[in-house]
Amino acid sequence: MRNLTVFLALTMASPAFAASGPFLSLKNTNFIVLLGFLLFIAVLFYFKVPAMLGDMLDKRAEGIKDELEEARALREEAQKILADYERKQKEVQEQAGRIVEHAKTEAAEAAEVAKEDIKKSIARRLAAAQDKIASAEASAVKEVRDTAITVAVGAAKDIVAAQMTATSSNKLIDEAIAEVDAKLH
Repeated sequence: MRNLTVFLALTMASPAFAASGPFLSLKNTNFIVLLGFLLFIAVLFYFKVPAMLGDMLDKRAEGIKDELEEARALREEAQKILADYERKQKEVQEQAGRIVEHAKTEAAEAAEVAKEDIKKSIARRLAAAQDKIASAEASAVKEVRDTAITVAVGAAKDIVAAQMTATSSNKLIDEAIAEVDAKLH
């Protein structure tokens, strides 16, 4: 390829396209330009510029290849990390579901316990209310009896006082003394 490029460059600068007059003369500008060009090409080949350009291009290609390998490795690592995070997210979601189900179960159990506690509390309050009612009933009955007794004693006193004379009163006192004396001895 290099040889073909050099050949084409030389044929393009051929004497057929040069100015009139002898071509190999230093007065011909085309010949001087051809000599300068050939000298320039020779200097480039002498200092191995094409090889240096090739090496630079090879290094650049190698650097790009390394960067591509590094990018591929980073991509694979990122895919692994993404897969790990997706797996962990799925596990966390499953765990959250289990926690929610457990919480629902505990809430239902707590509701049942609360219902039982409320039933027991209602039963205790009902029993306490019934005890208060029974106590109030007994108290009312006692008050009624006490009032009835008081009224009956008062009425009996009035009746006895109205019917009692001094002789009947002395007779009752003597009978009571005799009864006490009999019971004491």
